[in-house]
Amino acid sequence: MGRTLAVSAFAATLIAWNWLRLEESTSSAQAALVVALALAPSIVPGTRRRAAAAAVAAFLIAAASAFELSVAWSFPGHLLSRFGGGYLDFYDVQVPFDPAAHPRMHGVLLIAVFAFTLWVALAAAARRPGLAAAGLVVGAGWPGTLYPGHDLLRGALLLVGVLVSITCLRRVPIRGAGAALAAGALVLVAAVGASSSPAFAKHAFLDWQHWDPYTRPAKPVNVSYVWDSSYDDLTFRGKPTTVLRIKSDSTARYWRVTVLNAVLGGKWSEDYSPDPVQHAPFGEPGLIPKRQLDERFWVPQTVKVEALRDKHLVAASTPASYFASSVGQVGYDATGIAETDEPLHRGETYEVVSYSPSPTPEQLARSRPVYPLLIRDGKYREVEHHVYPELFGAPNRRHDLDFLFSKSVYAEQLRPYRPLYVLAERVAGGAKSPYAAAVALERWFRVGGGFLYDQHPPHPAPGVPPLVDFVTHTHQGYCQHFAGAMALMLRYLGIPSRVAAGFTSGRYDRGSPEWVVSDRDAHAWVEVWFRGWGWLPFDPTPGRGGLSGQYSSSSTSFDVAATAAVLRGAQGIRKFGGIADQLGFGGTGRVASEVSDLAAPSTTSSNRGSRAWGLLRLLVAVLAGLALVVMTAKLAVRRSRYLTRDPRRLAAACRKELRDVLLDQQVEVPTSATVRELAALVETEFGVDATAFGLHADAARFGPTGVAHEAARATRVDLRRLRRSLRRELSRFERARGLLSLRSLGFAG
Repeated sequence: MGRTLAVSAFAATLIAWNWLRLEESTSSAQAALVVALALAPSIVPGTRRRAAAAAVAAFLIAAASAFELSVAWSFPGHLLSRFGGGYLDFYDVQVPFDPAAHPRMHGVLLIAVFAFTLWVALAAAARRPGLAAAGLVVGAGWPGTLYPGHDLLRGALLLVGVLVSITCLRRVPIRGAGAALAAGALVLVAAVGASSSPAFAKHAFLDWQHWDPYTRPAKPVNVSYVWDSSYDDLTFRGKPTTVLRIKSDSTARYWRVTVLNAVLGGKWSEDYSPDPVQHAPFGEPGLIPKRQLDERFWVPQTVKVEALRDKHLVAASTPASYFASSVGQVGYDATGIAETDEPLHRGETYEVVSYSPSPTPEQLARSRPVYPLLIRDGKYREVEHHVYPELFGAPNRRHDLDFLFSKSVYAEQLRPYRPLYVLAERVAGGAKSPYAAAVALERWFRVGGGFLYDQHPPHPAPGVPPLVDFVTHTHQGYCQHFAGAMALMLRYLGIPSRVAAGFTSGRYDRGSPEWVVSDRDAHAWVEVWFRGWGWLPFDPTPGRGGLSGQYSSSSTSFDVAATAAVLRGAQGIRKFGGIADQLGFGGTGRVASEVSDLAAPSTTSSNRGSRAWGLLRLLVAVLAGLALVVMTAKLAVRRSRYLTRDPRRLAAACRKELRDVLLDQQVEVPTSATVRELAALVETEFGVDATAFGLHADAARFGPTGVAHEAARATRVDLRRLRRSLRRELSRFERARGLLSLRSLGFAG
């Protein structure tokens, strides 16, 4: 009873702590009640009575407490309805959530604490250590995938809980507890050391967040969007809906629908004029790089419309040519936007060729801020109607901005945005190249600025523009906030930029092969123009990353070391060392961890193969490390037994070593087996003569002192010969299994 409650209480504490972290605040009294109800059945004697008590606690008390339901005939239906609604809310609501605003999610959370605690408690009462450990791992580990923080501490406590469960719930008392404790300590130290290594900062191996929780087939629906920015609350309802299927290569790219170039009052909107004649390649005067004419940088796509109800044609950035005669009358703009006269219908297909370069950070840093006439005349520079800050690199740029904010005729309407400009200067004002400024701002939003992705951000105070409030105060918003703020800050720095709207890459189906894009993948990002490269995407939204370029920190192939070297160099940022930590380049210069986004692409970029090999090597290294820990522990235990000159103890050490060998080879050995009984088991199981070993061991244990010393030395020699004979009888697999077996460390059945 005592062991059951001790193990269950420790597990319940870990489970409750991990789940309750998902709430901004919670009632400790209510949580304690739920835990107590889950632990209560474990102290009831008898399996049937225990099961009945668990059923009563689960269905009549705990569930009603969680969802505040009255016990009636309609109770089961109401319970399932509220539980289902709360469970699905976890796919749409940012955590930690407010339990008062989301009572059904709060109910699901309490049910999870109850269910997993009950699982561990019942397994502990039944003395099933494996089942109890599994319940603890799932119950405490699952919420950790939803909300990061204290990962190392939580992982260490979880490992301690598993070891305690396995050790304390054994039906047979453990022998050699000291050795088992030493082995457990070694495993814990190795695990903590390995998990603290930056090499383990990878995405989850089990990408459960992308499982579809909606199993009921839905009626076909159409999804439409307003692409202009609004900064209102963003809510997805019901089942995720597939809007596009795009046949292309496996490199993750964003699917651009439109670009937002005009900005007025901090809100971005479309500004284009479709022409029925397609001029290929797309591009405005002076903005088409030579590389865009090189077929090596072209990516063909075949787009099939599923549920997207929109006039725009979708393509990877940057569209170079459309083949869309099958979808009706189409108008084309030089920016690459294509628009039909009527919204597209389900099943319609068209083809696109896009220009998609992948420059390195060094190449972009060398791109000089020399801009064509179109940009010099004001396009892609406007921060307010008819307000154009000086271009990057202009000697009087900061003086010009001060004049605009204080003395110009636009000062009144620009003054609320001065904090945005001040922050842009603080983060990237020392940049010596447009690339350094762009990647610094991107890193600041994603890593160093303390920003959170939130589909329901706080509303700004009256008179404060949404983007200014977002950047200077709340630090909470979704993609429109991040992209709109970064693009506007770049324009204040004199760097031509715009907001792109469309979808992240979605999920790659290798069987088709095609990209499956859902309504949840709708997104906005930033495009920056670079001389020699054209328009390149950057994504400042934390947790969203599917770009394929090494130059962007949102890319799965982001070259952190190369970018840090660029920012420290001649084309980087003045006094980079002072802001390196703020941008996530401090210390070793590795990428800081980010909150995973439920809608983030599940497929990697063009270097997917290399990452797969990297994960495989990492897995092999982990397994090798664990094997080394086991072998080291066994060797330490064995050698420690021979740290004596007493022949009686030496003989006992030889007996224990032979017993360990038999246990590791899955031979059941009685705890009280004598030396001669062990020798007989060796002969019976493996056909190896162990008579001499048994005789010498008995002489060392029971003979006169002078004889015992000689017999002890002979016993050790016999044991070495005996082990060599056993190895010849065993297969390679059996030898490896014995080498890694934990039975000799006290984990025998």
